[in-house]
Amino acid sequence: MTEPTAIDRLRERLQTQGLRRRDLPARPIELWQSWYDEAHRSGLYESNAMIVSTVDADGTPSSRNVLCKGADDNGFVFFTNYLSRKAQAMAAEPRVSLLFSWHQIARQVIVSGVAAPIPRADSEAYFASRSRGAQLSAAASEQSQVLDSRDELEKRVAELSERYAGVDIPCPPHWGGYRVRPAAVEFWQGRQNRLHDRLRYRSTGDGWVIERLNP
Repeated sequence: MTEPTAIDRLRERLQTQGLRRRDLPARPIELWQSWYDEAHRSGLYESNAMIVSTVDADGTPSSRNVLCKGADDNGFVFFTNYLSRKAQAMAAEPRVSLLFSWHQIARQVIVSGVAAPIPRADSEAYFASRSRGAQLSAAASEQSQVLDSRDELEKRVAELSERYAGVDIPCPPHWGGYRVRPAAVEFWQGRQNRLHDRLRYRSTGDGWVIERLNP
């Protein structure tokens, strides 16, 4: 018989322990941070991954995984190409949904909010902290545009690598960050017999109201 892993044991404990209203902090970011820390310590790969869902100008929805690179009371930050499909969608409709999906420990967090570009200086500072390979990729990729072949992309990377040999690669004007300021944050904790716990923080403008939802 296979011995349960550390993640298996954590999942069982969390499902048994559940999510109680009286244990929740006043601010959703505090609970999100504690859940993220637990997911990270458990060894979940890329525990900062989140699904960003947007709606195109014509009403077509789309979703994709990105990495959360910052979270505080002001919102959740990620970086992307400003010419990408998601960026074009957010320009037309800035209301988005974020989903942190930690299946292995039976938890998820859903953030509903409004996305806006972060200050340019912050994007440039983060870009400078990235690996050189990631910088070249961001500069070379015309994200979401049709590409004739991979050779074309690799050629652009090689040309940029040669152009910036021995010098810093500047942050491209078409690349930067967004912050999603939450209007609601829902915490879902899996429980036995599908009697899951769902607790939602809803912004009133002056603070947060916490509501329990049916599973």
